[in-house]
Amino acid sequence: MNGQELLALNADSAATKRTGFWRTLKRERYLWLMVLPGILYFIIYKYIPMLGIVIAFQDYNPVRGILNSPWVGLKHFSNLITNDAIPRVMWNTLVISFYQIVLAFSFPIVLAIMINEVSRSWLKRSIQTIVYLPHFLSWPVIAGIFYLMFSSNGGVTTLLGQWGIQDFNLLSDPDHFRLMLVLQLIWKESGWGTIIYLAALLSISPELYEAAKMDGAGRFRQIWHVSLPGLRSTIMILFTLRLGNVLDVGFEQVFLMLNARVSVVGDVLETYLYSTGLVSGKFSFATAVGLLKGVLGFVLIYGSNKVARRINGRGLY
Repeated sequence: MNGQELLALNADSAATKRTGFWRTLKRERYLWLMVLPGILYFIIYKYIPMLGIVIAFQDYNPVRGILNSPWVGLKHFSNLITNDAIPRVMWNTLVISFYQIVLAFSFPIVLAIMINEVSRSWLKRSIQTIVYLPHFLSWPVIAGIFYLMFSSNGGVTTLLGQWGIQDFNLLSDPDHFRLMLVLQLIWKESGWGTIIYLAALLSISPELYEAAKMDGAGRFRQIWHVSLPGLRSTIMILFTLRLGNVLDVGFEQVFLMLNARVSVVGDVLETYLYSTGLVSGKFSFATAVGLLKGVLGFVLIYGSNKVARRINGRGLY
């Protein structure tokens, strides 16, 4: 086969691929129309704003804009290293995130197994509905409930005062603030988090439970040897995603509950970025911190995915 014939064959192959692509696109046009809003959302709100990352290397001035602001290289990253507030807010973020992983991540697994063990279908549906409901409450509503209950004149505080427990103020107690945030998250999101685990439990073959029964396994042994292994791949995937967001502890929740007395233990990276970037107008420095946060998140999710593939044989990608 000479060169001209090879070029002609390649051209025919490329034309066939283009024709096949447009034919497939036409055949699946309604599916693509359904996906289109999601694609546009990510393009408009996730990818296009990434162009603004360049201000991390500038002394950004809103009046002059991105194109005319002076370039300063790694100045803001060096300031980040020498900034005294960064270690404090980073430590607070990591501690709260650790509490969330240990308690809030594992609680839906336990709750899903408990719900799955309920034999009466009407009772199981009722429990699911009750534990799902807090998810549909916004964080401002939950913050308002806690302020009404636990402020200095709140119902719980007043009741405890009548029982002789004085000076109890959960909202301004630095020793219990982080735990309160995690308990709020557990109450609000644990029921919703059970959906995926319950679906994974339903996919486990009933024959495995029957075989375990025939081997003399009780309910706890069945959970340990059948239910938990059946959930392992789901747990690893969700844990990988959670590690990618280890520096995200929930801006809205922390911001609404934060006050001057607990800021030393409650001021996290997200609230610090808000106060530094938007309130103080240090846009370039806040962008540098956010860029570093994104890089660390990428490294964590990549590393945890490698570990998940090694342990479980599969990962996110």
